Amino acid sequence: MTSPAGSALSSSRSRPIYTGWKVVGASAAYWALQSMLWMQGFGNLAVELRGQFGWSKTLFSAAFSGTRTGSAVLGPAVGAAIARFGTKNVMRTGSVFVFLGFIGLSQLQTKLHFFIAMAVAAFGITLAGFIAITSALVQWFERKRAMALSMQTMGFAVGGFAGPLLVVGFGWIGWRPTMIAAGAILALGGWVAAGVIGTDRATSDEPMDGVDADDPLNSTRKAEGVNEVHFTVQQALRTRTFWMVSAGHGSALVVVSTVIAHIALYLTEDRGFSPQRAALIAGAIPVFQLIGTGLGGYLGDRINKRLIVAVAMCMHTIGLLLMVWIISPVTIGAFVVLHGIAWGARGPLMQAIRADYFGSTNFAGIMGWSSIIVMVGTVAGPLLAGYFADSRGDYQFGFTVVALLTFAGNIFWAFATPPVIPASAQHVVS
Repeated sequence: MTSPAGSALSSSRSRPIYTGWKVVGASAAYWALQSMLWMQGFGNLAVELRGQFGWSKTLFSAAFSGTRTGSAVLGPAVGAAIARFGTKNVMRTGSVFVFLGFIGLSQLQTKLHFFIAMAVAAFGITLAGFIAITSALVQWFERKRAMALSMQTMGFAVGGFAGPLLVVGFGWIGWRPTMIAAGAILALGGWVAAGVIGTDRATSDEPMDGVDADDPLNSTRKAEGVNEVHFTVQQALRTRTFWMVSAGHGSALVVVSTVIAHIALYLTEDRGFSPQRAALIAGAIPVFQLIGTGLGGYLGDRINKRLIVAVAMCMHTIGLLLMVWIISPVTIGAFVVLHGIAWGARGPLMQAIRADYFGSTNFAGIMGWSSIIVMVGTVAGPLLAGYFADSRGDYQFGFTVVALLTFAGNIFWAFATPPVIPASAQHVVS
Protein backbone atom coordinates (compact mmCIF):
# COMPACT_ATOMS: atom_id res chain seq x y z
CA MET A 1 0.00 0.00 0.00
CA THR A 2 1.36 3.41 -1.02
CA SER A 3 1.24 6.18 1.58
CA PRO A 4 -0.20 9.63 0.71
CA ALA A 5 3.29 11.09 1.03
CA GLY A 6 4.64 8.42 -1.33
CA SER A 7 1.86 9.09 -3.83
CA ALA A 8 2.59 12.81 -3.71
CA LEU A 9 6.28 12.16 -4.29
CA SER A 10 5.58 9.84 -7.21
CA SER A 11 3.19 12.40 -8.71
CA SER A 12 5.75 15.20 -8.39
CA ARG A 13 8.38 13.06 -10.14
CA SER A 14 6.11 12.34 -13.13
CA ARG A 15 4.81 15.91 -13.47
CA PRO A 16 6.46 18.17 -16.09
CA ILE A 17 8.56 21.05 -14.85
CA TYR A 18 6.32 23.74 -13.41
CA THR A 19 6.03 26.66 -15.82
CA GLY A 20 6.74 29.06 -12.96
CA TRP A 21 10.24 27.65 -12.59
CA LYS A 22 10.81 28.06 -16.33
CA VAL A 23 9.83 31.72 -15.93
CA VAL A 24 12.31 31.97 -13.04
CA GLY A 25 15.09 30.54 -15.21
CA ALA A 26 14.39 32.80 -18.19
CA SER A 27 14.08 35.85 -15.94
CA ALA A 28 17.34 35.08 -14.16
CA ALA A 29 19.21 34.60 -17.45
CA TYR A 30 17.90 37.83 -18.95
CA TRP A 31 18.44 39.80 -15.76
CA ALA A 32 22.04 38.57 -15.74
CA LEU A 33 22.54 40.20 -19.13
CA GLN A 34 20.90 43.44 -17.97
CA SER A 35 23.06 43.50 -14.87
CA MET A 36 26.32 42.84 -16.72
CA LEU A 37 25.76 45.14 -19.70
CA TRP A 38 23.58 47.90 -18.28
CA MET A 39 23.23 48.25 -14.51
CA GLN A 40 26.64 47.11 -13.29
CA GLY A 41 28.24 47.98 -16.60
CA PHE A 42 27.42 51.68 -16.28
CA GLY A 43 30.22 52.33 -13.80
CA ASN A 44 32.78 50.68 -16.07
CA LEU A 45 31.53 52.67 -19.06
CA ALA A 46 31.67 55.88 -17.00
CA VAL A 47 35.36 55.28 -16.20
CA GLU A 48 36.11 54.71 -19.90
CA LEU A 49 34.22 57.80 -21.06
CA ARG A 50 35.73 59.98 -18.33
CA GLY A 51 39.15 58.95 -19.58
CA GLN A 52 38.16 59.60 -23.20
CA PHE A 53 36.29 62.89 -22.83
CA GLY A 54 37.15 64.20 -19.34
CA TRP A 55 33.49 64.61 -18.38
CA SER A 56 32.63 65.37 -14.72
CA LYS A 57 31.32 62.95 -12.12
CA THR A 58 28.22 65.14 -11.80
CA LEU A 59 27.48 64.58 -15.51
CA PHE A 60 27.60 60.82 -15.11
CA SER A 61 25.47 61.09 -11.97
CA ALA A 62 22.93 63.14 -13.90
CA ALA A 63 22.88 60.60 -16.75
CA PHE A 64 22.46 57.67 -14.36
CA SER A 65 19.80 59.43 -12.30
CA GLY A 66 18.03 60.83 -15.35
CA THR A 67 17.54 57.41 -16.91
CA ARG A 68 16.22 56.07 -13.61
CA THR A 69 13.87 59.03 -13.28
CA GLY A 70 12.50 58.45 -16.75
CA SER A 71 12.00 54.76 -16.05
CA ALA A 72 10.16 55.55 -12.83
CA VAL A 73 7.90 58.15 -14.43
CA LEU A 74 7.03 55.66 -17.15
CA GLY A 75 6.28 52.96 -14.55
CA PRO A 76 2.49 53.39 -14.48
CA ALA A 77 2.36 53.46 -18.29
CA VAL A 78 4.48 50.29 -18.49
CA GLY A 79 2.15 48.57 -16.02
CA ALA A 80 -0.87 49.58 -18.10
CA ALA A 81 0.84 48.44 -21.32
CA ILE A 82 1.60 45.04 -19.82
CA ALA A 83 -2.04 44.66 -18.76
CA ARG A 84 -3.26 45.60 -22.25
CA PHE A 85 -0.70 44.11 -24.64
CA GLY A 86 0.91 41.37 -22.58
CA THR A 87 4.38 40.93 -21.15
CA LYS A 88 5.87 39.32 -24.26
CA ASN A 89 4.92 42.11 -26.64
CA VAL A 90 6.07 44.85 -24.27
CA MET A 91 9.42 43.16 -23.64
CA ARG A 92 10.11 42.59 -27.32
CA THR A 93 9.33 46.21 -28.13
CA GLY A 94 11.77 47.18 -25.39
CA SER A 95 14.48 44.95 -26.86
CA VAL A 96 14.39 46.93 -30.12
CA PHE A 97 14.93 50.21 -28.28
CA VAL A 98 17.73 48.69 -26.22
CA PHE A 99 19.63 47.82 -29.40
CA LEU A 100 19.11 51.29 -30.87
CA GLY A 101 20.30 52.91 -27.64
CA PHE A 102 23.49 50.87 -27.49
CA ILE A 103 24.23 51.64 -31.14
CA GLY A 104 23.89 55.30 -30.20
CA LEU A 105 26.29 54.88 -27.27
CA SER A 106 28.86 53.28 -29.55
CA GLN A 107 28.86 56.35 -31.81
CA LEU A 108 28.70 59.20 -29.28
CA GLN A 109 30.92 62.25 -29.51
CA THR A 110 29.16 64.91 -27.40
CA LYS A 111 27.42 65.19 -24.05
CA LEU A 112 24.04 65.71 -25.74
CA HIS A 113 24.55 62.61 -27.85
CA PHE A 114 25.42 60.68 -24.68
CA PHE A 115 22.22 61.72 -22.92
CA ILE A 116 20.05 60.92 -25.94
CA ALA A 117 21.57 57.47 -26.40
CA MET A 118 21.22 56.73 -22.68
CA ALA A 119 17.57 57.81 -22.80
CA VAL A 120 16.76 55.51 -25.74
CA ALA A 121 18.50 52.53 -24.12
CA ALA A 122 16.85 53.26 -20.78
CA PHE A 123 13.41 53.37 -22.42
CA GLY A 124 14.02 49.91 -23.82
CA ILE A 125 15.25 48.61 -20.48
CA THR A 126 12.14 50.07 -18.82
CA LEU A 127 9.85 48.17 -21.17
CA ALA A 128 11.80 44.91 -20.99
CA GLY A 129 13.07 45.13 -17.45
CA PHE A 130 12.17 45.04 -13.80
CA ILE A 131 8.40 45.62 -13.82
CA ALA A 132 7.77 43.21 -16.67
CA ILE A 133 9.82 40.28 -15.41
CA THR A 134 8.84 40.68 -11.75
CA SER A 135 5.09 41.03 -12.39
CA ALA A 136 5.27 37.98 -14.66
CA LEU A 137 6.96 35.92 -11.97
CA VAL A 138 4.85 36.74 -8.90
CA GLN A 139 1.68 35.38 -10.51
CA TRP A 140 3.17 31.86 -10.44
CA PHE A 141 4.13 31.71 -6.76
CA GLU A 142 2.64 32.33 -3.33
CA ARG A 143 4.18 30.19 -0.58
CA LYS A 144 7.45 29.94 -2.51
CA ARG A 145 7.40 33.55 -3.67
CA ALA A 146 10.45 34.76 -1.77
CA MET A 147 12.53 31.84 -2.99
CA ALA A 148 11.38 32.28 -6.60
CA LEU A 149 12.15 36.01 -6.59
CA SER A 150 15.50 35.34 -4.96
CA MET A 151 16.42 32.79 -7.60
CA GLN A 152 15.46 35.30 -10.27
CA THR A 153 17.67 37.91 -8.62
CA MET A 154 20.59 35.49 -8.58
CA GLY A 155 20.79 36.20 -12.29
CA PHE A 156 21.35 39.86 -11.52
CA ALA A 157 24.16 38.92 -9.13
CA VAL A 158 25.82 36.58 -11.63
CA GLY A 159 25.64 39.29 -14.29
CA GLY A 160 27.25 41.78 -11.95
CA PHE A 161 30.09 39.38 -11.30
CA ALA A 162 30.63 39.23 -15.07
CA GLY A 163 30.63 43.03 -15.32
CA PRO A 164 34.44 43.25 -15.69
CA LEU A 165 34.05 41.50 -19.07
CA LEU A 166 33.07 44.91 -20.44
CA VAL A 167 36.44 46.27 -19.35
CA VAL A 168 38.12 43.32 -21.07
CA GLY A 169 36.20 44.16 -24.22
CA PHE A 170 37.23 47.79 -24.01
CA GLY A 171 40.85 46.70 -23.88
CA TRP A 172 40.68 44.08 -26.62
CA ILE A 173 38.50 45.63 -29.32
CA GLY A 174 37.78 49.15 -28.06
CA TRP A 175 34.78 50.56 -26.24
CA ARG A 176 32.77 51.42 -29.37
CA PRO A 177 32.69 47.88 -30.86
CA THR A 178 32.14 46.50 -27.36
CA MET A 179 28.97 48.61 -26.94
CA ILE A 180 27.62 47.41 -30.29
CA ALA A 181 28.20 43.79 -29.31
CA ALA A 182 26.69 44.38 -25.85
CA GLY A 183 23.56 45.94 -27.36
CA ALA A 184 23.08 43.04 -29.78
CA ILE A 185 23.48 40.44 -27.03
CA LEU A 186 21.13 42.25 -24.64
CA ALA A 187 18.45 42.83 -27.29
CA LEU A 188 18.55 39.25 -28.56
CA GLY A 189 18.47 37.89 -25.01
CA GLY A 190 15.41 39.99 -24.17
CA TRP A 191 13.59 38.92 -27.33
CA VAL A 192 14.13 35.22 -26.66
CA ALA A 193 13.43 35.42 -22.90
CA ALA A 194 10.15 37.23 -23.53
CA GLY A 195 8.73 34.10 -25.11
CA VAL A 196 8.99 32.26 -21.78
CA ILE A 197 8.54 35.12 -19.33
CA GLY A 198 5.42 36.26 -21.18
CA THR A 199 3.56 33.00 -20.52
CA ASP A 200 0.22 33.94 -18.94
CA ARG A 201 -0.73 31.88 -15.89
CA ALA A 202 -4.41 32.59 -16.61
CA THR A 203 -4.13 30.22 -19.60
CA SER A 204 -2.55 27.46 -17.50
CA ASP A 205 -4.27 24.82 -15.39
CA GLU A 206 -1.20 24.31 -13.21
CA PRO A 207 -1.66 24.81 -9.45
CA MET A 208 -0.06 27.76 -7.65
CA ASP A 209 3.57 27.05 -6.73
CA GLY A 210 3.30 23.87 -8.79
CA VAL A 211 1.86 22.09 -5.74
CA ASP A 212 -1.63 20.59 -5.68
CA ALA A 213 -4.00 21.73 -2.93
CA ASP A 214 -4.01 18.26 -1.30
CA ASP A 215 -0.23 17.88 -1.46
CA PRO A 216 1.39 17.75 2.02
CA LEU A 217 3.91 20.34 0.80
CA ASN A 218 1.01 22.77 0.40
CA SER A 219 0.47 22.92 4.17
CA THR A 220 3.45 25.24 4.65
CA ARG A 221 2.56 28.26 6.77
CA LYS A 222 2.04 31.44 4.79
CA ALA A 223 4.26 34.46 5.43
CA GLU A 224 3.07 37.67 7.09
CA GLY A 225 0.45 39.45 4.99
CA VAL A 226 -0.10 36.69 2.41
CA ASN A 227 -3.77 36.25 1.62
CA GLU A 228 -6.12 35.57 -1.27
CA VAL A 229 -7.15 39.20 -1.72
CA HIS A 230 -5.95 41.03 -4.82
CA PHE A 231 -6.07 44.81 -4.51
CA THR A 232 -6.74 47.07 -7.47
CA VAL A 233 -4.22 49.83 -8.11
CA GLN A 234 -6.61 52.41 -6.67
CA GLN A 235 -7.21 50.37 -3.51
CA ALA A 236 -3.48 49.91 -2.97
CA LEU A 237 -2.79 53.63 -3.40
CA ARG A 238 -5.26 54.42 -0.63
CA THR A 239 -3.37 52.37 1.97
CA ARG A 240 -0.61 53.60 4.25
CA THR A 241 1.24 50.38 3.54
CA PHE A 242 1.74 51.22 -0.14
CA TRP A 243 3.49 54.48 0.71
CA MET A 244 5.60 53.01 3.51
CA VAL A 245 6.82 50.08 1.39
CA SER A 246 7.57 52.42 -1.52
CA ALA A 247 9.47 54.91 0.66
CA GLY A 248 11.38 52.10 2.39
CA HIS A 249 12.34 50.63 -0.99
CA GLY A 250 13.49 54.04 -2.18
CA SER A 251 15.64 54.45 0.93
CA ALA A 252 17.41 51.18 0.20
CA LEU A 253 18.09 52.19 -3.38
CA VAL A 254 19.80 55.38 -2.23
CA VAL A 255 22.87 53.29 -1.42
CA VAL A 256 22.46 50.70 -4.17
CA SER A 257 22.18 53.23 -7.00
CA THR A 258 25.05 55.29 -5.56
CA VAL A 259 27.36 52.28 -5.46
CA ILE A 260 26.42 51.20 -8.98
CA ALA A 261 27.07 54.67 -10.37
CA HIS A 262 30.15 55.64 -8.35
CA ILE A 263 32.06 52.66 -6.95
CA ALA A 264 34.41 52.43 -9.96
CA LEU A 265 35.07 56.19 -9.88
CA TYR A 266 35.61 56.12 -6.10
CA LEU A 267 38.11 53.28 -6.29
CA THR A 268 40.07 54.75 -9.21
CA GLU A 269 40.15 58.39 -8.09
CA ASP A 270 39.93 58.36 -4.28
CA ARG A 271 41.84 55.15 -3.71
CA GLY A 272 44.17 55.15 -6.72
CA PHE A 273 43.23 51.75 -8.12
CA SER A 274 43.52 50.89 -11.81
CA PRO A 275 40.26 50.58 -13.80
CA GLN A 276 40.83 46.82 -14.05
CA ARG A 277 41.31 46.39 -10.30
CA ALA A 278 38.32 48.63 -9.56
CA ALA A 279 36.20 46.54 -11.92
CA LEU A 280 37.27 43.34 -10.16
CA ILE A 281 36.37 44.77 -6.74
CA ALA A 282 33.01 46.00 -8.00
CA GLY A 283 32.51 42.60 -9.63
CA ALA A 284 33.10 40.88 -6.28
CA ILE A 285 30.01 42.54 -4.78
CA PRO A 286 27.64 40.30 -6.77
CA VAL A 287 29.45 37.21 -5.44
CA PHE A 288 28.22 38.08 -1.97
CA GLN A 289 24.95 39.34 -3.39
CA LEU A 290 24.47 35.81 -4.68
CA ILE A 291 25.05 34.43 -1.17
CA GLY A 292 22.64 36.95 0.29
CA THR A 293 20.03 36.15 -2.32
CA GLY A 294 20.02 32.49 -1.40
CA LEU A 295 19.87 33.34 2.29
CA GLY A 296 17.05 35.84 1.83
CA GLY A 297 15.06 33.44 -0.32
CA TYR A 298 15.34 30.67 2.27
CA LEU A 299 14.50 32.87 5.26
CA GLY A 300 11.93 35.05 3.49
CA ASP A 301 9.37 32.25 3.22
CA ARG A 302 9.90 31.33 6.88
CA ILE A 303 10.30 34.47 9.00
CA ASN A 304 9.14 38.08 8.91
CA LYS A 305 10.44 39.66 5.69
CA ARG A 306 10.47 43.17 7.19
CA LEU A 307 12.90 42.05 9.89
CA ILE A 308 15.28 40.72 7.26
CA VAL A 309 15.00 44.00 5.34
CA ALA A 310 15.79 46.07 8.46
CA VAL A 311 18.93 44.05 9.20
CA ALA A 312 20.03 44.43 5.58
CA MET A 313 19.56 48.21 5.67
CA CYS A 314 21.88 48.37 8.69
CA MET A 315 24.46 46.24 6.87
CA HIS A 316 24.41 48.61 3.88
CA THR A 317 25.03 51.54 6.22
CA ILE A 318 27.83 49.96 8.24
CA GLY A 319 29.66 48.68 5.17
CA LEU A 320 29.71 52.03 3.39
CA LEU A 321 30.77 53.97 6.49
CA LEU A 322 33.60 51.54 7.19
CA MET A 323 34.97 51.87 3.67
CA VAL A 324 35.05 55.68 3.51
CA TRP A 325 36.16 56.41 7.09
CA ILE A 326 38.81 53.72 7.63
CA ILE A 327 41.22 53.67 4.70
CA SER A 328 42.31 50.05 4.52
CA PRO A 329 41.97 47.13 2.11
CA VAL A 330 40.23 45.31 4.97
CA THR A 331 37.40 47.83 5.10
CA ILE A 332 36.95 47.64 1.34
CA GLY A 333 36.57 43.91 1.77
CA ALA A 334 34.12 44.43 4.65
CA PHE A 335 32.05 46.75 2.48
CA VAL A 336 31.96 44.26 -0.40
CA VAL A 337 30.76 41.48 1.93
CA LEU A 338 28.21 43.51 3.90
CA HIS A 339 26.79 45.44 0.96
CA GLY A 340 26.63 42.38 -1.27
CA ILE A 341 24.88 40.13 1.25
CA ALA A 342 22.49 42.91 2.28
CA TRP A 343 21.58 43.71 -1.32
CA GLY A 344 20.99 40.08 -2.19
CA ALA A 345 18.91 39.28 0.89
CA ARG A 346 16.84 42.48 0.82
CA GLY A 347 16.14 43.15 -2.85
CA PRO A 348 13.79 40.28 -3.79
CA LEU A 349 11.92 40.51 -0.49
CA MET A 350 10.69 44.01 -1.27
CA GLN A 351 8.87 42.65 -4.31
CA ALA A 352 7.64 39.65 -2.36
CA ILE A 353 6.20 41.94 0.33
CA ARG A 354 4.22 43.90 -2.27
CA ALA A 355 2.81 40.73 -3.82
CA ASP A 356 2.07 39.26 -0.38
CA TYR A 357 0.20 42.39 0.71
CA PHE A 358 -1.60 43.40 -2.50
CA GLY A 359 -1.80 40.21 -4.57
CA SER A 360 -0.38 39.44 -8.00
CA THR A 361 -3.31 40.25 -10.28
CA ASN A 362 -2.53 43.99 -10.51
CA PHE A 363 1.12 43.81 -9.46
CA ALA A 364 2.46 45.50 -12.61
CA GLY A 365 0.25 48.54 -12.12
CA ILE A 366 0.95 48.77 -8.38
CA MET A 367 4.69 48.40 -8.94
CA GLY A 368 4.53 50.99 -11.72
CA TRP A 369 3.10 53.64 -9.41
CA SER A 370 5.40 52.62 -6.59
CA SER A 371 8.40 53.11 -8.88
CA ILE A 372 7.74 56.86 -8.96
CA ILE A 373 8.33 57.06 -5.21
CA VAL A 374 11.23 54.61 -5.31
CA MET A 375 12.78 56.80 -7.99
CA VAL A 376 13.43 59.57 -5.45
CA GLY A 377 15.97 57.39 -3.66
CA THR A 378 17.41 56.00 -6.88
CA VAL A 379 18.06 59.51 -8.19
CA ALA A 380 19.01 61.28 -4.95
CA GLY A 381 21.87 58.97 -3.99
CA PRO A 382 24.03 59.25 -7.14
CA LEU A 383 23.33 62.98 -7.49
CA LEU A 384 24.31 63.74 -3.90
CA ALA A 385 27.43 61.59 -4.09
CA GLY A 386 28.51 63.09 -7.41
CA TYR A 387 27.84 66.68 -6.35
CA PHE A 388 29.74 66.40 -3.06
CA ALA A 389 32.61 64.53 -4.74
CA ASP A 390 33.05 67.34 -7.28
CA SER A 391 32.62 70.16 -4.75
CA ARG A 392 34.66 68.68 -1.86
CA GLY A 393 37.27 66.76 -3.82
CA ASP A 394 36.44 63.24 -2.59
CA TYR A 395 33.55 60.90 -1.89
CA GLN A 396 33.78 60.71 1.91
CA PHE A 397 31.09 63.24 2.83
CA GLY A 398 28.69 62.26 0.07
CA PHE A 399 28.94 58.55 0.83
CA THR A 400 28.36 59.29 4.52
CA VAL A 401 25.14 61.16 3.72
CA VAL A 402 24.00 58.26 1.54
CA ALA A 403 24.71 55.73 4.31
CA LEU A 404 22.73 57.70 6.90
CA LEU A 405 19.76 58.19 4.56
CA THR A 406 19.66 54.44 4.01
CA PHE A 407 19.70 53.74 7.74
CA ALA A 408 16.84 56.22 8.27
CA GLY A 409 14.73 54.17 5.85
CA ASN A 410 14.13 51.64 8.63
CA ILE A 411 11.50 54.04 9.95
CA PHE A 412 9.36 53.38 6.89
CA TRP A 413 9.66 49.60 7.22
CA ALA A 414 8.56 49.78 10.86
CA PHE A 415 5.22 51.14 9.65
CA ALA A 416 4.93 48.93 6.54
CA THR A 417 2.53 46.48 8.22
CA PRO A 418 -0.03 44.45 6.23
CA PRO A 419 -2.81 46.67 4.83
CA VAL A 420 -6.40 46.68 5.95
CA ILE A 421 -8.38 44.72 3.38
CA PRO A 422 -11.14 46.85 1.76
CA ALA A 423 -14.59 45.35 1.62
CA SER A 424 -14.65 45.67 -2.17
CA ALA A 425 -11.30 43.88 -2.70
CA GLN A 426 -11.26 40.97 -5.15
CA HIS A 427 -10.87 37.56 -3.51
CA VAL A 428 -8.97 35.16 -5.72
CA VAL A 429 -8.53 31.56 -4.63
CA SER A 430 -5.41 30.11 -6.25
